Amino acid sequence: MSIDRERAIAIVLGSTSRYRAELLRRLIPDFEQRAPDTDEAARPGEAASARALRLAMAKAQAAAAGVQNALVIGSDQVAELDGLALDKPGSVENARRQLTLSSGRTVQFHTALCVIDTRDSRRHTHVDLTCVHFRQLSQAEIERYLERERPLDCAGSFKCEGLGISLFERIDNHDPSALIGLPLIALARLLRECAVALP
Repeated sequence: MSIDRERAIAIVLGSTSRYRAELLRRLIPDFEQRAPDTDEAARPGEAASARALRLAMAKAQAAAAGVQNALVIGSDQVAELDGLALDKPGSVENARRQLTLSSGRTVQFHTALCVIDTRDSRRHTHVDLTCVHFRQLSQAEIERYLERERPLDCAGSFKCEGLGISLFERIDNHDPSALIGLPLIALARLLRECAVALP
């Protein structure tokens, strides 16, 4: 398990996502990844931001089970279009449908973060909002994009760090890393609150 040498505390990422791991390495070069066993289904009437925060806390809690002297990080992202959740598509057909729906419209991405300090069980949380404004997309553009990038494991059916950036008119947010799945500005603040020295 990795150690923050100044505080001798382990850093654990409650996620198997390679995207989140790549982001966390910008702040912490060495950490443990644990797969959280959580039910990600939406609850009736649950707002997108509330769902993202609930799941981020559940992932952190699940990953913290049996772990001592650690900071455990959980994160979740929920995309919504006019109240409709856009989950990971899982198939080209679903990705095509999501991008067709998003064409010329604005999709909101709620990216939640939870850091659990297992020394005292305190939870530190944050929810980030990113608004992605899609340009008008032709079916030919959607098909070319899906063929080239295959973003089937990404909420909203695109990778903004890749070719997906060509689908947008603009992005409104406070933290560009949030859209990829882990809001690093907020995470750095929460880690500092837990006495981790950054930078």
